[in-house]
Amino acid sequence: QVQLVESGGGLVQAGGSLRLSCAASGRTFKTYAMGWFRQAPGKEREFVAAISWNVGGTLYTDSVKGRFTISRDNAKNTVYLQMNSLKPEDTAVYYCGADSFGYGSRIPSDYEFWGQGTQVTVSS
Repeated sequence: QVQLVESGGGLVQAGGSLRLSCAASGRTFKTYAMGWFRQAPGKEREFVAAISWNVGGTLYTDSVKGRFTISRDNAKNTVYLQMNSLKPEDTAVYYCGADSFGYGSRIPSDYEFWGQGTQVTVSS
């Protein structure tokens, strides 16, 4: 069992930055791939970024490449999403998920555990 708690969301102007954190409980955190997804009102949850259990691989959706960076600190049981050059279309609730397969996935149903989400609002 893994419990996830996101933090770091807020209101920021376009072009600004935010860093999201996802703190995980459980001794097996380091064996899970971790992903960030987002969901805007009236839309489906969409993939943003993922990182493998051993930090050997990362995945990004095309719209955030070059602007967002996913990282993890297994000693702190935490995964991060550094978001730079934010745009109004990045506005959404951001969720982190844990995938026991270990290598990261773009598919929400591959993730067994989810946090409660943190709101990111980017004003124009």
